Amino acid sequence: MLRRIGSLTGHGLAATDGEIGHCRDFLFDDRDWVTRYLVADTGGWLSGRKVLISPLALGTPDWGAGRLPIDLTRRQIEECPPLDEHAPVSREYEIAYHDYLALPFYRVGSKLWGMHPDPAGVVTPAPAAAEPPPADQIVKEGHLRSCAEVHGYLLRTGDGGSEAVDDFLIDDTTWAIRFLVADTHRWLPGRQVLVPTRAIASVDWVEREIHTDLTVEAIKASPAYDPTRPVDAEFERRLDDHYGTG
Repeated sequence: MLRRIGSLTGHGLAATDGEIGHCRDFLFDDRDWVTRYLVADTGGWLSGRKVLISPLALGTPDWGAGRLPIDLTRRQIEECPPLDEHAPVSREYEIAYHDYLALPFYRVGSKLWGMHPDPAGVVTPAPAAAEPPPADQIVKEGHLRSCAEVHGYLLRTGDGGSEAVDDFLIDDTTWAIRFLVADTHRWLPGRQVLVPTRAIASVDWVEREIHTDLTVEAIKASPAYDPTRPVDAEFERRLDDHYGTG
């Protein structure tokens, strides 16, 4: 099922031996639009640090209760390689993080999560030590972006239209961002529309703009999105059929 990122912000995060806080942001890889980390707000417990939780370390979410269990202890989380609150997440840091927690590195393999299509296929009750990635996959610059920062970016269409990005729809199995939610104040007052991330041509991170070759009319003609109703597999199929992104 697809879920709005905005609705997941604030979900409680629970280690195996106690609560650690709540989710305040999500970091996605700007090359494949897959969420790689949840950013935890731990209150005063680990203040001054950016606390990351990989979906690889999550248990089975309790969506109804707004609770995300983590298959780590509080001590494991506390002793993760430290990262300053305002520091970018480099690829070197990611490797150190995965190595410390003995999690497979998601870039080693051809699928969304290394050799697997989703995190559930990767995690085992007692993971073996992670193999280091090949040298040609170790790059200093990171490709992680904050969903909170991208909120409000302008979505620019191929025929010159523009509207603001209001939210994201994430696949709750693969953690891939499947659609952008755009407010259409000028195109369709009172409505929101969904634009597939597969239809994104480029992103200007400096100008805060997301570009697609889709036209305004193509987006306006997409299946009507009701934010009060869940986006199930059938509605997702209709969207993919309309946009040709299936």
